[in-house]
Amino acid sequence: MSSAQRQKQFDLNRGTNATANENKITMNTNSNSNSPGQRKLQVSMERLQVQQPNINRRAAGSNWQAAAAVGSENQKQPAANMSGEDSNGTLSKSARARLKRKAQRNRYLAMDCEMVGVGFNGQDDMLARVSIVNKVGEVLLDKHVKPRAPVTDYRTAVSGIRPHDIENGEEFEAVQDEVVKLLHGKILVGHALRNDLAVLNIKHPVAHIRDTSRYKPLCKLVSNGHTPSLKRLTMAVLGQEIQTGEHNSVEDARAAMGIYNRIAADWEKYLERRQ
Repeated sequence: MSSAQRQKQFDLNRGTNATANENKITMNTNSNSNSPGQRKLQVSMERLQVQQPNINRRAAGSNWQAAAAVGSENQKQPAANMSGEDSNGTLSKSARARLKRKAQRNRYLAMDCEMVGVGFNGQDDMLARVSIVNKVGEVLLDKHVKPRAPVTDYRTAVSGIRPHDIENGEEFEAVQDEVVKLLHGKILVGHALRNDLAVLNIKHPVAHIRDTSRYKPLCKLVSNGHTPSLKRLTMAVLGQEIQTGEHNSVEDARAAMGIYNRIAADWEKYLERRQ
């Protein structure tokens, strides 16, 4: 081989190696651009574009209004779920269960009233305070009532009522109306409820009254058939002491409800047999 031929072969080999090196560099660059971190970022960007569609007017073109509507619906959805409603506006199963429990708690109400004396020597009763609690003892109403006649005996040692309590109270008619609305359609629990209903000047269906002073099996067990006091019943049935000083109508209402709750199953069966 001549020197000219050897030079030509050398140049040809050098060009081939250069091309191979360029291809290798290109492959390395592509492999680096497709590294795991970059591929993960690319996938995240693609997902972000799917989850949050561009509702820019210029980008959406003629479909801008439809895209905007989709975005607003996505924003409203969490609020509906927080309120216990699904996409159709109906209550979820858990929300319905909560409403049912609340309705059950408020189906049975216990009431107690505190009275002051009017007339000669304070012999006549006048409403001074009324309290109503639900089945679990939550206070639904507790109000003092303005006097409608001169008070001749506040009976503070028993009633716990003082002049400023009823002077700042609410009008009788307003409280009476509120009590009537609250008791409508409910089972009324209490002790000696005839007296409470009398000072409120209202009536309640006899079938919907559970009076702890008139439930004969309980009276026979606790006081040999005589009418027991609420204090005595509470100690006998619940093992709790109440009325250690001035009476509290909220405490008395809760005590009556506690007694009823303890013996409710037997009480209701007793009423069914009598009917």
